[in-house]
Amino acid sequence: MNIDVETLDALALGALQGIAEFLPISSSGHLVLGRNLLGLGDIGIRLDVFLHVGTLAAVFAFYREKVFRLVGGVFRRGEEGREDRLYALKIVLSAVPAGIVGILLKDCIETAFASPKAVAMSLMFTGVILSATKLLPQGRGGISFLGALWMGVAQAVAILPGVSRSGMTLSAARAGGVDAEKAAEFSFLMSAPPIAGAALLEIMKACRSGAEAGQAPEMSWGLCVLGALVSAVVGYYALKLLLKSLRSDKFWLFGPYCFIAGIVVLAVR
Repeated sequence: MNIDVETLDALALGALQGIAEFLPISSSGHLVLGRNLLGLGDIGIRLDVFLHVGTLAAVFAFYREKVFRLVGGVFRRGEEGREDRLYALKIVLSAVPAGIVGILLKDCIETAFASPKAVAMSLMFTGVILSATKLLPQGRGGISFLGALWMGVAQAVAILPGVSRSGMTLSAARAGGVDAEKAAEFSFLMSAPPIAGAALLEIMKACRSGAEAGQAPEMSWGLCVLGALVSAVVGYYALKLLLKSLRSDKFWLFGPYCFIAGIVVLAVR
C-alpha cells in the first residue's frame, strides 16, 4: 500500500499533537517545529484546529462520566445539580482571559507561530515554570472561582506557541494548592470552550469564503480528519501518562526537557 507524503505528514503531526497536548511540553510549539522539520512551512490553521479537536475528543472520552454529569446537571435539581452548574460556570469563567488575549493580540500571536526562535524562547520559559513546581507542595484543595480564573489566566499565556497549556494551568493550580487530579480534570475540561470556538470560527470561515487568493494553502479536509483521529487516540494514552506523572510527583521532570529543547532549537536555527 502506497501512502503519499501529505498523509504521512498528517499522521506524524496527529501523533505529535496527541503526545504534546497532554504532556506539558506545548503542542502548538511542537507543531510549529514539526512543520519546519517536515518542510511544510505555513499550511494554514485548519489542520491545527482539527488536531486540537482530536485531543478534545480524547478529553471527552477520558472524562466521559464527568462530562455526562455536567450536561445532566443543567436539568438536575438539588445540591448535586447545583454543584455541577457551578463547576460548569467555572469552566466558562476560565475561558474569558484566553478569549480576550486572542482577540486583542491576534496579529502578534500569528507572528509568533511563524517563528521557531520565538517557540524556542517560550519552551525555555515553560521549562523554568515546570521545574519550579518541584519546590511546591502537593495540594489538597478544590477548584474555586478565583482558582478557575487564575488557571484561565495561565491558559491565556499559553496561547503563545511553545508555552504549554497543560503545563501553565497545572502549575498555576499547584501554586494555588489544588489537588493534582482535580486540577488535571479541570485543566483539560476548561480547554473545551476555546478549542470549540476556534473550530467553529474555522468552519464558518470555510463556509463563508472558501480559499482566497494569497491565503496560506490548507491541508485537505479528509487529511485533517485523519490527523484528528490520530491525535485523539494518541492523546488518550498520553493523558494517562500525565496523570501517572502527577500521582508520582514527577511532573516537574518535563521542565528540563522543555528547557533543553528550547536551547537545541536556538542552536540549530
